[in-house]
Amino acid sequence: MSGFEDRKNAFENKFAHDEELKFKIEARRNKLLGLWAAEILGKDGDAYAKEVIASDFEEAGDEDVFNKVRADLGDDVSDDDIREKMVWLLGVAEEQITSE
Repeated sequence: MSGFEDRKNAFENKFAHDEELKFKIEARRNKLLGLWAAEILGKDGDAYAKEVIASDFEEAGDEDVFNKVRADLGDDVSDDDIREKMVWLLGVAEEQITSE
């Protein structure tokens, strides 16, 4: 039975680690997205990035972040451009987090 418990614990630990890593990557992506949008809006980057990060806790998934940035940017940037930037920045964030 010990072998089964060991495998179960290892799986649970890996799952927890993967979820924590995913959270960190998404939070970094949101920060980078906030800095990008702040530059377009002419706002303070750090303060606006914190607003974008906080918006991610409103609902599950990325739509809350997208909706925040979309509402603030108005017609300055298209939906497709925002979504493409989110995908690209997710890759950047993953590279940054995994290389730390």
